Amino acid sequence: MNGYLSESNFTMVEEGFTTRDLLENLLVELCQVSDQQAFFVADLGDIVKKHLRFLKALPRVKPYFPVKCNSSEGVIRLLAELGAGFACTNKAEIARVQSIGVPADKVFYSSPCKQIAHLKYAASRGVQLMAFDNEVELSKVARSHPRARMLLGIAADSSPSAHPSMTFGTTLKSCRHLLETAKEQAVEVVGISFHLGSRSLEPQAFAQSVAAAQLAFEMGTELGYRMHLLDIGGGFPGTEDTRARFEEIAAVMNSALDLYFPDGCGVEIVATPGRYYVTSAFTFAASITAMEEVPVEQPGSDGTDEAGHCGILIPHSHSISPLQRPCPDRPSRSSSLRGPPAHAEDRIADGLELPELQVGDWLIFQDMGAYTMATSSPLEGRPQPRVTYAMSRVAWKAVQLFQGKPPQTEDDRESVCAPLSCGWETAEMLCVTPAFAPASII
Repeated sequence: MNGYLSESNFTMVEEGFTTRDLLENLLVELCQVSDQQAFFVADLGDIVKKHLRFLKALPRVKPYFPVKCNSSEGVIRLLAELGAGFACTNKAEIARVQSIGVPADKVFYSSPCKQIAHLKYAASRGVQLMAFDNEVELSKVARSHPRARMLLGIAADSSPSAHPSMTFGTTLKSCRHLLETAKEQAVEVVGISFHLGSRSLEPQAFAQSVAAAQLAFEMGTELGYRMHLLDIGGGFPGTEDTRARFEEIAAVMNSALDLYFPDGCGVEIVATPGRYYVTSAFTFAASITAMEEVPVEQPGSDGTDEAGHCGILIPHSHSISPLQRPCPDRPSRSSSLRGPPAHAEDRIADGLELPELQVGDWLIFQDMGAYTMATSSPLEGRPQPRVTYAMSRVAWKAVQLFQGKPPQTEDDRESVCAPLSCGWETAEMLCVTPAFAPASII
């Protein structure tokens, strides 16, 4: 074992005990002895399952988890234990992963726009791998971190169907100029990076990006660089209802890699899957702290009840799959969900058909592991919702096997074929159309 994660870092649960069971136990505890109004339950076994599945589907690719996606300690410790690297966007994230002992050679300073103070910090901590896509970044690196090993970021997917957004990455036409400029400033370029993001789930877009990266590799080689590293970014789906989709993307990616960067060519391949690893592992519970009934006849109203809960970051594009757990004893009401009262703009959802809610009810949200936690100081001094980590005994044995520790008994050897996620059975039975709504109400 690498020593990043131990049994003291999570709650061990037995076979058949789901995350839902743990969540309901926590609710009973909180109602009795705590005034906490929101918390997460994280199934670390789900992340173990995702990691093994990633390595099987993309055997040539080494994952670097983007810390900005989920910086919780349990996730960082587990992925470090499994041998993953980490993609960091600032000094705080670098310090976060190195504080538990992650070595500098497993840290990728992936931000294409870096503060000089953070660059100097990375240099002082031995972090060398980083990305750039313009001359300004090259100048900063040349002055502040001359030993850096750079990946040139390209915006490979320039098709008309590409989602318009503020993405980073230079065009292929600009690659040669930037590579020449790097040469003039004595900056070492070691490879190419691209990132399509979660909006670009068409498998063919990944193949086109690999082809473009190969062209950029040739430019670098012609200029005398030892090009040996390709970063294929992230964008892999993170929920179980898209499982076949991930395998489809992986199959296309493997074909493209074999064509343009065949095995044995000397190119190391990495990726930065974020949502893929953590989305389905986290469940969020929030209590109703206040309500307001808006009359239908009020100008500009839609006749909804408004319910507030304590602070939590929920991406506007987030989809949450509801469990089939109706509340037949409560009539449905058209309702809206809001965040903290001091943040009127925090409109979580409108026009939801929910049972009539009461102060003290708990709303349960699934698939809440990606981009749902603040990476800086909590707003207005509010404490971050606590995270309770759980892992099945089977998943823990799988982690030990992954590190080369043999099972202790015959029962152990047989159990590694069982489901790794303590909530696996529940997830397998859910076939509900995604909706921006709580999964259930307790």
